[in-house]
Amino acid sequence: MAKMRAVQVTGPNKPFQLVEKEIPVPKRGEVRVKVQACGVCHSDSMVKEGTYPGIDYPRVPGHEVAGVIDALGEDVRGWKVGQRVGIGWYGGHCKECNSCRRGDFMTCANPIVCGISYDGGYAEYTVVPKEALALIPDGLSPVDAAPLMCAGITTFNALRNSGARAGDTVAVLGIGGLGHLAIQYAVKMGYRTVAIARGKDKKELAQKLGAHAYIDSESQNVSEELKKLGGAKVILSTVTHAPAINAALDGVANNGKLVVVGIAPEPLAVSSLQLIGGRRSVSGWPAGTSIDSQDTLDFSQLTGVRSMNQTFPLEKAAEAYDFMMSGKARFRVVLVTGL
Repeated sequence: MAKMRAVQVTGPNKPFQLVEKEIPVPKRGEVRVKVQACGVCHSDSMVKEGTYPGIDYPRVPGHEVAGVIDALGEDVRGWKVGQRVGIGWYGGHCKECNSCRRGDFMTCANPIVCGISYDGGYAEYTVVPKEALALIPDGLSPVDAAPLMCAGITTFNALRNSGARAGDTVAVLGIGGLGHLAIQYAVKMGYRTVAIARGKDKKELAQKLGAHAYIDSESQNVSEELKKLGGAKVILSTVTHAPAINAALDGVANNGKLVVVGIAPEPLAVSSLQLIGGRRSVSGWPAGTSIDSQDTLDFSQLTGVRSMNQTFPLEKAAEAYDFMMSGKARFRVVLVTGL
């Protein structure tokens, strides 16, 4: 049988291996995708380090996939060979739990995740359930599209479900892999966008991304600066440092909310008075389903939102992963598997 290259992990904290594997054959309800690009996401560490429960090793990581449909399994309707598609964190759902029965697939009790539940995009081909597919519009290259399948949808979907309306003040905490996309989306959605980051040197970047105001959390009191602007209807937190989130909480306006999409290892410190006094709330938002991903891609193409990427060839996946995990990667890292 024909072979393909893939990069796999054989167990928790084991090194990446570049191997040859048989090109997988799609089963009933599945689609084979020829991978062109795959983002390297911090969540891939769950496979590398074995922190996600129940991973069946060896496993090929990667849930920011962009490619072309190469083959269809039985009973796949509505999709054609040659269509450009993406696959994100949402890789399917169990169809049986209460959340699935209610149509809330992102809170599935038995989530199916691309690159965790089955082999993902660190390979030349991957096979996925048909429900995991999102169409990539013309005009978005595979490298442009891949990071939008996780970093893009996470911020886009959180903002459009935040309750903020055009003209409201929305603050984006952090200008990294998620934040630099969130700022662009917030501006294009018509929000008065405030970027928050550490250091005066980030101000120029924030302005380049379209932010209307910038707060330097090293030299300014974030909450006080937000209050001067009337408070933020929404603060979208993309950072993973709980103290930085806590420092911004008092800047949430009355009837506003803090929406968390970055995972901080420490608990947040929120007092009941902060919540009750101004009817404020704190919430989290998971990425979204495949149609949400498709909306993200379409909106990005329509408005010109783009991820800032550094690319590596597939055979340098270990180097790309280490570069991303080191914090030296300013924005997104993308493996190019074949264009």
